[in-house]
Amino acid sequence: MNQKARVKVGVVGGTGYTGVELLRLLVQHPQVELTAVTSRSEAGQAVHALYPNLRGQLDLAFSQPTLENLQQCDLVFFATPNGVAMKMVPGLLQAGVKVIDLAADFRLRDPVQWEHWYGMPHDCVDVLEQAVYGLPEMNREQIAGASLVANPGCYPTAVQLGFLPLLEQDLIDKDHLIADSKSGVSGAGREAKVATLLCEASESFKSYGVAGHRHLPEIRQVLSEAAHSAVGLTFIPHLVPMIRGIHATLYGRLNEKASGDLQALYEERYAHEPFVDVMPAGSMPETRSVKGSNYCRIAIHVPQGGDTVVVLAVIDNLVKGAAGQALQNMNIMCGLPETTGLGQVALMP
Repeated sequence: MNQKARVKVGVVGGTGYTGVELLRLLVQHPQVELTAVTSRSEAGQAVHALYPNLRGQLDLAFSQPTLENLQQCDLVFFATPNGVAMKMVPGLLQAGVKVIDLAADFRLRDPVQWEHWYGMPHDCVDVLEQAVYGLPEMNREQIAGASLVANPGCYPTAVQLGFLPLLEQDLIDKDHLIADSKSGVSGAGREAKVATLLCEASESFKSYGVAGHRHLPEIRQVLSEAAHSAVGLTFIPHLVPMIRGIHATLYGRLNEKASGDLQALYEERYAHEPFVDVMPAGSMPETRSVKGSNYCRIAIHVPQGGDTVVVLAVIDNLVKGAAGQALQNMNIMCGLPETTGLGQVALMP
């Protein structure tokens, strides 16, 4: 795509936290023309009336999510609940519109796995085969030629970026990986739920999904690809009383091949990745250091010089874990510099 041409963009599902984060980033993107923002429940209302942070930045009103409305776009983002995008994507692709789905509809390659974890049959298995998994640090070339990109989940982004260098070089026991991950409450979405009310979540800390979380098969799928064989993974998510952020503490048992400098390995692997920051040896990355930014910050430790490696990875779940990574994928798909519109510095305090 001509880098001077503005990309006409639509957002389906602009009322949730991921949707408004996407809009916040898109209105600052110099190559984007926001053409449609849809919501069935808020159709006709000005977007800035629901999200006043966009007042003076976006004059559109919410519209109905129809193919006729969206076919005027070059690219459409779906920031919708699981199961929505797959009903509309085939029609958009037929019309020549590129699609990035921020939900899980196209992340799992196996439709049987999809139905098991998401409780519904997949509506377009033939289209599923076209989808490219949108982790730029792993699939950049495939993303560049894709018409349909499955944006990774928030937990999977942090866990995968943390484990990739070790698995690619076959340096850890891939049968016994552990991902101990914590997320802010915004990861549960904007819908009112008792468990995420202020009085329920504040000053508390709990795990959930211990028996199996929907992100588990997604993480295993990508890590298995990196390792060139199936991996064994224990993934335990936790809810922490903050709004934004994911902290993943990853554990692996080093094998006999792991005799080199792991710090150097990570620095070399991510040296040319604009949004992965490998921190100095001994660092302890904080979620606040990435709040509002598209960065993943990583630190590597081998406690007491033993045979267990501990990787710490932090991201903002709404940016690198969702909307920011989606924008990164859009840039790649549209031939734009990958960092365009994503230069935000993290918010502190």
